[in-house]
Amino acid sequence: MLPIAKSMVCLRDRINPCRVVPKERNIMKKMTAALLLVASTALCPLVSEAGAFISVDIAPPALPLYAQPPIPGDGYIWTPGFWSWNANDGDYYWVPGTWVLAPYVGALWTPGYWGWFNGRYQWHGGYWGTHIGYYGGVNYGYGYGGVGYQGGHWDHGFFNYNRSVNNVTNIRNVHVYNAHVTYANNTRVSYSGGQGGVRMEQTRSEEIISNMPHHEQTEPQAHHESASLGSQPQRASYNHGMPAIAATPEPGKFNSPYVSAARPQSAPRSMGHQSAPRTPSHGGGSHGSEHRR
Repeated sequence: MLPIAKSMVCLRDRINPCRVVPKERNIMKKMTAALLLVASTALCPLVSEAGAFISVDIAPPALPLYAQPPIPGDGYIWTPGFWSWNANDGDYYWVPGTWVLAPYVGALWTPGYWGWFNGRYQWHGGYWGTHIGYYGGVNYGYGYGGVGYQGGHWDHGFFNYNRSVNNVTNIRNVHVYNAHVTYANNTRVSYSGGQGGVRMEQTRSEEIISNMPHHEQTEPQAHHESASLGSQPQRASYNHGMPAIAATPEPGKFNSPYVSAARPQSAPRSMGHQSAPRTPSHGGGSHGSEHRR
């Protein structure tokens, strides 16, 4: 099966050259929309709300610094790395940041986050939706500065990338623009609330977004996390917060030459970690988009 974003392009290219009368064209459009809706739902199960399924006593380690690998192709969305809990080992494991092919046109990724509640740290899973919701105010970098997403936006069926925070110089036929990015905080704290945690309450608009229908992580994302939890080098007690595989170009590509390792805290901050006052954003703006060929 073709990926959804690419399927739309293929269907469009096949339909446009044909000579279709208005009535037939409307029928074909409705059929195409229905097929795309069914396909996207099958690839990405619908869930009503992202809940906290894991609760532990130990705070997650700080977020490691790493360089974003080059984007593998058009239509991919950056999903930041995070610390996941392995109950069997009683330890955190680093799940590398990675580029994920958008499951449907208009899809945006709201990262998961650890939040302090009733004396424990609870995990709130990430999800796909048409708006960016609350993720604890955690500064994941690369456009996820604690509030919204400033790394890009959808426009007429294509994703436009803010190249000030995305490594997209390696491919052609991609829509890009330049825009200054602001961040809610300049820390590597990986959890919200509790002692030493990020202090940022959920806004009313973020609460509304969190209650909207949205979709779980895709199958490649689930396999990516599962593989990380089974890898000893990804374990916090093993890597001491400095995983050798901090980011991958695609889910599960742990042996790729483009894998990025964690860097020392004293290393220069990457283009994805700029410091500035908080400016809420839910999907970015155009800021002079261009189509590079």
